Amino acid sequence: MKMYIADAFTDQLFKGNPAAVCFVKHWPSEQLMKNIAMENRFSETAFAIKTTPDHYLLRWFTPGGEIDLCGHATLATAFIIFQNDPPKGDIITFTTSRSGDLTVTKQGDRYAMAFPAYRLTPLTVTDEMTAVFGVQPREAYLGRDLLCVFNDVQDVIDMKPDQEKLAKLPGLLQNVTAAGNQYDCVSRSFAPKLNVAEDPVCGSGHCHIIPYWSKRLGKNELAAYQASARGGILYCRDEGDTISLAGNAVLYSSGELQIN
Repeated sequence: MKMYIADAFTDQLFKGNPAAVCFVKHWPSEQLMKNIAMENRFSETAFAIKTTPDHYLLRWFTPGGEIDLCGHATLATAFIIFQNDPPKGDIITFTTSRSGDLTVTKQGDRYAMAFPAYRLTPLTVTDEMTAVFGVQPREAYLGRDLLCVFNDVQDVIDMKPDQEKLAKLPGLLQNVTAAGNQYDCVSRSFAPKLNVAEDPVCGSGHCHIIPYWSKRLGKNELAAYQASARGGILYCRDEGDTISLAGNAVLYSSGELQIN
């Protein structure tokens, strides 16, 4: 089984979000895919099957199991395809069982993904949220994930939430965000329910974050910074029902898994 590792949403090695990408001829068992994800210990490992030069089937696994949508692993998969087995055009379509068809377009040295936007339902800010994050959120919303908005960007950067208590909050992931200085918004994404303490750069999290800030700032195009220890930059556009997420990627390694 051929496997690549790429850093997504960055143009520098050891920055952005690392993802493993395995190319297979048919789906391995779910247990094997989960075991590979657990062995890799990345927030996501992608599995892809080529059907035509510009079409692939795609699934994503965290160390905690299969997930419905992952941005950085999709970007990493497209980057590797364009580098090693490029289609004739600039667009690759990925068919997924949980999020339908997703497209990635090569735009120079960036790769732009069209992802569905999550609808945000306002939540009451609770004492539990304040206790977990160490500072009271200004607002809270729920889509697939929890989104908590804070007044001070430094609070987001310095945050050290308790993972056990964090896992008791609503949402699959827990995203925190504030308005930025150099960037339109700054965010972090935590995923203890998926056995991932912090996702270094979360594409699907920004399908919650960008609709909020687009409406709040009154602009459709935003530059977003994910303030994890690795850090990463997403170039985003709110298109209503979909979000365009663009970024760079760099290859770290390629090899073969010794699995019979």
